Amino acid sequence: MDIILLGPPGAGKGTQAARLETSRGMVQLSTGDMLRAAVKAGSPVGLQAKAVMDAGELVSDAIVSALIGERLDQLGDSGAIFDGYPRTAAQADALDLLLEHRGRSLTHVIELVVDEDALVERIVGRFTCGNCGAGYHDRFKPPVVAEVCDVCGASAFKRRPDDNEDTVRTRMIEYRAKTAPILPLYEARGLVSRVDGMAEMDVVSAAIEAILAR
Repeated sequence: MDIILLGPPGAGKGTQAARLETSRGMVQLSTGDMLRAAVKAGSPVGLQAKAVMDAGELVSDAIVSALIGERLDQLGDSGAIFDGYPRTAAQADALDLLLEHRGRSLTHVIELVVDEDALVERIVGRFTCGNCGAGYHDRFKPPVVAEVCDVCGASAFKRRPDDNEDTVRTRMIEYRAKTAPILPLYEARGLVSRVDGMAEMDVVSAAIEAILAR
C-alpha cells in the first residue's frame, strides 16, 4: 500500500506518518530527509545532490526522482508514505512511472484539511524545553508550573524562529499553490480522501485507518 499524505506544515503529517510506521510497518518518504540521508551516506544520487546544493542551486526533479527510486528499491514489501512529494503535475507523473516500474501503485491520497487561523495559533504557540526537548504550547499545553519544564525541571525554553504568523501564512499560500495542480489529477482517479486535520490526533489516526481499510 503506497499513499500520499497532503497538508500544510503543522497539519500533523509527520505525527500520522509515524503512527502508520508503527501500526502498519509503512515507511515515511520525506524528500528532505531522503536528501540529507543520501548526502550523508555518499550514495551516487546523494553525491549528485550534494554537488548541486553546494553550488547553491535547487535539486532538480530528475535527482529527486532518482532518489525516490533508490529508496523504493530498498523498501521490499513495506508500504510507502509520501510526504512533501509530489508537489507539481510533472512530479505526479514521475511518481506514477517510478511506482509502475516497480510493480507498485498509489492506493490513497489523503489530505489533512485544516483551518488556517486555528493552524496559525497551533504553530505560533508551540515551544520546547531547551534542555530535554519536551514540547509545550502557550494555550493547549503550558507547563504545570510557569517557566519550569514538567519533565526535567529546566527553565530554559525555545521557539523555532520560523514559527511566526507571517511565515505560517506564507507556507499556507505556498501549499495551496503547489497542491492545486495535483489534487484534480488524483480526484479524477478516485484516490482522494479528506480528513479533519484539526481533530484530536487519535481521531485523525482512526479516520486514516478507516480510509486505508477500504
